[in-house]
Amino acid sequence: MINRKFLIFFAVHMYKLSKSVLFASDSPHVEYTGTKGYSCSFTECSARELMPVVCDKCLKNFCLRHRHQNDHKCEKLEEKITPTKTAEHVQQILASKKLDVNPKRPRGKKSSKTAAKVALMKMKLHAVGDTKIPNFDRVYLQVVLPGGAVSKGTTKPLFFSKTWSVGRVIDAVADRAGISNTNNTGSSQKLRLFSMDSGCLLPIDQTVDALLQNETFFNGGTVILERVTDEVNVINTELYQ
Repeated sequence: MINRKFLIFFAVHMYKLSKSVLFASDSPHVEYTGTKGYSCSFTECSARELMPVVCDKCLKNFCLRHRHQNDHKCEKLEEKITPTKTAEHVQQILASKKLDVNPKRPRGKKSSKTAAKVALMKMKLHAVGDTKIPNFDRVYLQVVLPGGAVSKGTTKPLFFSKTWSVGRVIDAVADRAGISNTNNTGSSQKLRLFSMDSGCLLPIDQTVDALLQNETFFNGGTVILERVTDEVNVINTELYQ
């Protein structure tokens, strides 16, 4: 028979062991401070970890506190637009276009150019795009997304290469914003880009640089991405203010 004293000793030992494990699991995270730690890439954070904690979107290393996209303000974090509400809003806008016979008079180029210069300074801080494009080749535009408006915040600051065609710009915007792009299909409605100043359609075969030279829009300006039929060459920009 097993000695009674041994059983009591064994029970006490197991009780102490279980308490130590429980407290250890509830203890807060302790940052690694060794010489071979992995530093956090988040601004003003000096924390390090023993093992790498890499964001699978921006591929940068972070500490456990900043490992999520929202916590480190990930540059790859994009807005999620509800497809159903967007589609409903597009239909409303398209219906209003049929009734509109007096589009808003375009503002002067001088005032548009001045406004674009002011917006450009702010846009460079937040715009996203293909990082392979050299800085001297970048053109920054505020893009109003389909069914959206500036006042509703449904815009996206992006930069493109001035050598790109309008068609390629449309593809890039659709990709960045997660918008369905049926331009290369037999769909009756296609994504098209319009000037916010004049409401005029921007030809898909024109380059960004050519439109800048003609002052169709300016670096730092605003354009409108909308899904329309082939008959639509101008839109009422008041609907997108």
